[in-house]
Amino acid sequence: MRDGYVARWRGREYHASPDGGEVRLYRPEPGDGFAEVRPGRNVRVVPAAEIEELAYVRTTCTWKGEPFIVLGEHEGWLRVEYTGGRWPVAQAMRLEAFDFGVYQGWAPATEVTDLREQRI
Repeated sequence: MRDGYVARWRGREYHASPDGGEVRLYRPEPGDGFAEVRPGRNVRVVPAAEIEELAYVRTTCTWKGEPFIVLGEHEGWLRVEYTGGRWPVAQAMRLEAFDFGVYQGWAPATEVTDLREQRI
């Protein structure tokens, strides 16, 4: 499940983190100017002008008939954030109040439908 920036550089897509005039690109394997920051996480900083495309990718779904963003997954469960904007619905679904107006919970992956990735 992806939820974050991606950038296309030299014809390949990477997880990314824009920072002003630069973009940090991440990949699991070392090489090609990428430096290991921890095992399985390598970074290379490139000028933003070299980036072919920068987008925000978000995975969305429907759970129990309501719209959600998928934030992560773990052992058959999805960490979801309700996007319907109705507090009574969030309360009835027993979602956790993560912040003011932000409700999250764990949904069994088998109960989730309409799972799709959107580029914003």
